[in-house]
Amino acid sequence: VQLVESGGDLVHTGGSLRLSCVYSGFIFEDYAIAWFRRAPGKEREGVSCLIGCDGSTNETDSVKGRFTISNDNAKNTVYLQMNSLKPEDTAVYYCAAKAGSCWLGYPAKCDPMMDYWGKGTLVIVSS
Repeated sequence: VQLVESGGDLVHTGGSLRLSCVYSGFIFEDYAIAWFRRAPGKEREGVSCLIGCDGSTNETDSVKGRFTISNDNAKNTVYLQMNSLKPEDTAVYYCAAKAGSCWLGYPAKCDPMMDYWGKGTLVIVSS
């Protein structure tokens, strides 16, 4: 399993970025893929989650209405579209995946103990 993030950059407050996570080595429908972030001096937090089995998504309250997670099966890529960025969104963003089994009725879920992690991509939002 491999997860490779890209798209991090320096942007001004109010700007937008789209992060990409190219995944390989697993069947998307059997996994949950999430974006986490770690801001300087803070604990890692979950940002958004996509359940491969049914396509459901959720986001943490602080990014609702601003961030959207999506998947492009043809490109094996999960995106995080980030709009109306704020300085408090500054962090290293990580893509992570957790295994389950859709056809056995045990869909994967997002939680802090994900099975696989990417190396991260840095987002800096200047005020």
